[in-house]
Amino acid sequence: MAPLGVLAFWVGILTAARRFPSEYDWRYMTLSSLLYPERNPAGHLWASAGIVLCGCCGLCWAGALARDAAGHGAQARAVGIPALRLGFFCMVGCALLPERLLPIPRGHEILALSAFFGLCFGIVQLTFRAAQLGLPRHPHRAGEHRRLYAAALAGVALSPVLLAGGLQAYVTYARPELPWVNLAWRARGVPVYLSFAFWQWVTCVVFSAYTIMLSQATLTRTSPSGRSGP
Repeated sequence: MAPLGVLAFWVGILTAARRFPSEYDWRYMTLSSLLYPERNPAGHLWASAGIVLCGCCGLCWAGALARDAAGHGAQARAVGIPALRLGFFCMVGCALLPERLLPIPRGHEILALSAFFGLCFGIVQLTFRAAQLGLPRHPHRAGEHRRLYAAALAGVALSPVLLAGGLQAYVTYARPELPWVNLAWRARGVPVYLSFAFWQWVTCVVFSAYTIMLSQATLTRTSPSGRSGP
């Protein structure tokens, strides 16, 4: 289900980008630009459908992970699974619920941030666990080396998020004359590495790759030929 959800996300998003009424430069335009009916009247339903399907598939995957963790008595260690569930649930809600129906101000932004942080924490924690369990045991390999390798692999998943946050803070304080990222940045010659949109798309690619790898690692560990703890 996880690879199917990733596929649905990218099919929906890329189709929405192709139907955007004007030029869509992903380096300087955020994903949210594809979701608003007034900005993308011909493509916003594709983007919403892709996100909803991705979230539903992700919820199924998280449910399977939770059942497997419960079967091995590892619920306490699998703290990334509830985070994944929260992230995918908020993803579906953000795409399905019109802003006028949300009872709190900036409800969509809150849902989007909750989805983002839930997925980020879940993927990083599960990557750390999977890397530790997937390393071959060696009598001379110190436990610290195993943890360092797992931390490095999880850190790669987290790196675009940290870069996006750090560079956004830099732009806010060092370049206050700049508006929110848009095509005007390109016209002004602002480097692409300062663009929040650029790092948002990089994060989507990294999270997609890690989701597929995690789903395959879980499938391998829970297969009859190689069953072990989650």
